[in-house]
Amino acid sequence: MAGTTRENIHSAENVTDRDAEHDAGRGPEPDAQGGLRAEALAVLRTLVGREDAAFHPGQFEAIEALVASHRRALVVQRTGWGKSAVYFVASLLLRARGAGPTLIVSPLLALMRDQVAAAARAGVRAVAINSANRLEWDEVHAALEADTADVVLISPERLTNPGFREQHLPELLARTGLLVVDEAHCISDWGHDFRPDYRRIAALIGELPESVPVLATTATANARVVRDIEEQLGAGVLTLRGSLGRESLRLGVLRLPDAGHRLAWLLAHLEDLPGSGIIYTLTVSAAEDTARILSEAGHRVLAYTGKTDTEDRERAEQLLKDNEVKALVATSALGMGFDKPDLGFVVHLGAPSSPVAYYQQVGRAGRGAANADVLLLPGPEDRDIWRYFATASMPDEGKAQAVIAALQESGRPLSTVALEALVELRRTQLELLLKVLAVDGAVERVGGGWQATGQPWEYDAERYARIGEARVAEQDSMVVYEETAGCRMEYITSVLDDETAAPCGRCDNCAGRWFPDSVDPGLLDRAGSQLRHAGVPIEPRAQWPSGMDKLGVPVKGRIAADEQLAEGRALARLTDLGYGGPLRELFAVGAPDAQVPPALARACVELLSAWARGDAAAGAWSGVGRPAAVVSVPSATRPQLVDSLARGIAQVGRLPYLGALERTASARAGQGGGNSAFRLAGVWSAFDVGPDLRSALAGVAGQPILLVDDLVDTRWTVTVAGRMLRQHGAGAVLPLSLAQAG
Repeated sequence: MAGTTRENIHSAENVTDRDAEHDAGRGPEPDAQGGLRAEALAVLRTLVGREDAAFHPGQFEAIEALVASHRRALVVQRTGWGKSAVYFVASLLLRARGAGPTLIVSPLLALMRDQVAAAARAGVRAVAINSANRLEWDEVHAALEADTADVVLISPERLTNPGFREQHLPELLARTGLLVVDEAHCISDWGHDFRPDYRRIAALIGELPESVPVLATTATANARVVRDIEEQLGAGVLTLRGSLGRESLRLGVLRLPDAGHRLAWLLAHLEDLPGSGIIYTLTVSAAEDTARILSEAGHRVLAYTGKTDTEDRERAEQLLKDNEVKALVATSALGMGFDKPDLGFVVHLGAPSSPVAYYQQVGRAGRGAANADVLLLPGPEDRDIWRYFATASMPDEGKAQAVIAALQESGRPLSTVALEALVELRRTQLELLLKVLAVDGAVERVGGGWQATGQPWEYDAERYARIGEARVAEQDSMVVYEETAGCRMEYITSVLDDETAAPCGRCDNCAGRWFPDSVDPGLLDRAGSQLRHAGVPIEPRAQWPSGMDKLGVPVKGRIAADEQLAEGRALARLTDLGYGGPLRELFAVGAPDAQVPPALARACVELLSAWARGDAAAGAWSGVGRPAAVVSVPSATRPQLVDSLARGIAQVGRLPYLGALERTASARAGQGGGNSAFRLAGVWSAFDVGPDLRSALAGVAGQPILLVDDLVDTRWTVTVAGRMLRQHGAGAVLPLSLAQAG
């Protein structure tokens, strides 16, 4: 993907070293006093501070189209080519001709930070408007009033904010001299990183006078995405495509049997990889587990995921840039906008779902260095993870109609929290759906929340079917990349429809394996042991969801202290590298109900032993004391599994098993989907304390109870069951589950 300004200008600085072959034979640049090219070259050399800087092929052509012809242009060029240099040079040239500031739509706050800082170093006066700097908006407004801002960066999410849209955007558009859409593949449904907010940009372009030039840039667009972007930019688009091959990257694929082997390989060979780099994983838990295991072995690594606090992210990024850590173990949260020109390697534990997404991530490496190593270690679980994310951004017709109907019936704006109580969608899914519906014109964000526009909305089944098919085809292409005997760089760039794709002569298929493929048995044992690290906290719920009265559940506010759970434990998350694999098989759709497998039963006993010993945070048994008895949550789908687990734990722990709660006639099979409010409503009346259990609880009144379940997701099942036990005399209730979702 397009890099930050610093990286792109850095690439322009080093054009005589890294791209001499491109410039050889082109002849000298025109005299500094002659024509637009000379003027643009002078600006470039001022920006980068080098008198020998030269344009890459295609850079000046893009600048000329914007400045001389005020055209709309799409630049599809490899990472490190210098796309930001194009729009910074064009911005200063247009400003010199009396144009207003350049408006750059940029997708990530981290990218904005780097762009603003790099622009300042290069003498470009840049300001940003995003959710993280609201206190500076008055300063931005003053800079626009005084015409002292050359570049204004905004996030696409700002375009959905009613206050910004009404108070700031009209003035901004009236002053804009150039519109830049960075990471433009996000506009397209067919792009690997489609974002609904980006689709608003087409409407934004329509509001601009035809005299205002528009530039879209990306490094990851195949022919289908290019056509889609061109249509959204309007008529007469000039598209400049260059070679996407990355001569600095040495690609390779190493197939190993399982997560234990992959981690053992990393434990042995991480320090052999050049410089510092990134280890990508497909899930948050995999990133956290990998970082923990590598750190415990003495490697300087940090986890970096969507759950990482903003300050911790910034600190981690800086430590990597300063080579204070060997690697960041990251999800795709570390992607667009991260700029380290000398990044030495990228390793993937598990494959992204498409060669396009893979190309974007490996593009972090080797931008300002002659050599960088890229290694993919695919896993057998990859396809399951791809399948989940393939349709995550596509709306469900029934849910969409339910959202529109709820807004229409309310007659007033509803906040996301209020809307949650009316539609069965989780917060993240609801927010994404609202964005899609807003772009389609069916709803709009206003002061106080969301409201229906009254415009008809139809589910485009054909379109979403085609997108789904395209996602599957991309997954198949990724498998072909893994298995190909041909040049890997040639394959991946040909998938991006690069007509110049050619053998690289460097990858493992062209030049032979450049990486060891052996795994030390001792390290394999260590990795396996650390992967079997058991115990994920089950945090107690402290607050009831909003709007439960609308669903017939008479609770609100905080959960009473004497009705709350104590902190519990799950053996592992379904996405974990260690026990996640066998747990995913156990809970797979269609898997038969059976007694708990012996290996998982033993792991639960070990978990209980560790829990009994305690830890620094919560102490033994979460600080409430050893359980006096075991009770289980009844399961409609896996009764043997839960019963055998509860009875086995009671036997090993020499505790009385008091039996299971009873399922009522209103109980639903499983927890189903939906948001927190609907999940709570679904289990609110699902259980009862039968006479036998009631009598048994009287015998352990006021003492801690271990509550056993098979799978914990939203925690409402164990919360409701635990509350019921406490109301019937139990002391603290400690939930124990085989698995935790997520």
